[in-house]
Amino acid sequence: MTIILGAIFLLILFSAFFSGSETALTAASRPLMHQLEQSGEDSRAGIVNRLLDSKERLIGAILLGNNLVNILASALATSVMIEMFGETGVVWATLTMTVVVLIFAEIMPKTFAIQNANRMALAIAPIMKVLVYLLAPITMTTQFIVAGTLRLFGAGQSEDGGQSAEELRGAINLHDAQNDEAISQERTMLHSILDLNEVEVGEIMTHRKAVVMIDADLPAEEMVEQVLDSPFTRIPVYRGEPDNIIGILHAKALLRAIRAQRGELTELKIEELAAKTWFIPEATTLLGQLEAFRARREHFAVVVDEYGSVMGIVTLEDILEEIVGDIEDEHDDTVEGVQPQADGTYIVDGVVTIRDLNREFEWRLPDEEASTIAGLLLHEARRIPEVGQIFHFFGFRFEVRARKRNQITSIRVFPPESD
Repeated sequence: MTIILGAIFLLILFSAFFSGSETALTAASRPLMHQLEQSGEDSRAGIVNRLLDSKERLIGAILLGNNLVNILASALATSVMIEMFGETGVVWATLTMTVVVLIFAEIMPKTFAIQNANRMALAIAPIMKVLVYLLAPITMTTQFIVAGTLRLFGAGQSEDGGQSAEELRGAINLHDAQNDEAISQERTMLHSILDLNEVEVGEIMTHRKAVVMIDADLPAEEMVEQVLDSPFTRIPVYRGEPDNIIGILHAKALLRAIRAQRGELTELKIEELAAKTWFIPEATTLLGQLEAFRARREHFAVVVDEYGSVMGIVTLEDILEEIVGDIEDEHDDTVEGVQPQADGTYIVDGVVTIRDLNREFEWRLPDEEASTIAGLLLHEARRIPEVGQIFHFFGFRFEVRARKRNQITSIRVFPPESD
């Protein structure tokens, strides 16, 4: 009797080990294990990763071991109870083993494993590696039977083809810390990186109306003055009309030429100093353009539409700002495009982009049909509104404050909280 009770106790411990191992290995952090393996900090992390790479074999071995010890423990307990209470011993054995297995072999080890998943996964990995190897013939046979049975019912193979972008977004959102500004900024940056292949340069470019250009037919002295007055180092040069861009003038190239001419500006030939213009379509994705900037070792491109008309410019800094936020230096002109009001509303210039507003205030205004707040209002209104008109879209309220010809220049935005 004592030997049988000791065997039951030992089998319950084995059952707890298998239950806890299953939870620990499935709940362990794959990124952490990958990092530990790559850095060489813990060789056991490599074992964990190999076990998780063959998850079906791992789960099969754990379930096989767990069911084996549970059934054997129940059988031994039933024999003891029958010897003590006769036929009613079957009932007592069922009730007793259910409680014991549920508490000590399931809930307790799995709770501990969830709370200490990474540490426990590293600890039991070498043991599980041996068990998976020893039980491989049986688990492979059961997997073959299961796969064949599933095919009979029309079940396909696993759809798990790796972590998708949406899964990554969900994982990023799980680390939500509303009161931690640093983590919030990191979360925004990670979202922006995932968006690079979905956002087109036409959505972030500097519109042609805001682009500083130089007329190649102006006197050299006047062109130099314009370059010196501009906060930019690269300036498009056009002839005749702004659509006819003949090159991109770099301020450094201009300064070198002035030094070579010993200050004689009349001998300067700006057109010869300008670099060749790089034209790109407005439908180019930010990821594609970022890779193109790196490949060509350039920082500046002119955006054109399908008809070849100049739409604006995009720079490497523009793309980087989509990831890290605005980058300002001592030469940047600070433009207050958004003015928070005491009543919780915002006065927004019409040219402010929807992406900037969503990033800054964590709004969810759609940017598929329009890139600026004025464009969104025009698209939703289906007409050119008058000053003072108010529109309700997407839970927001928009009041037109100013208009110049057919262009909306200022809008008061009432977020949902202020509506």
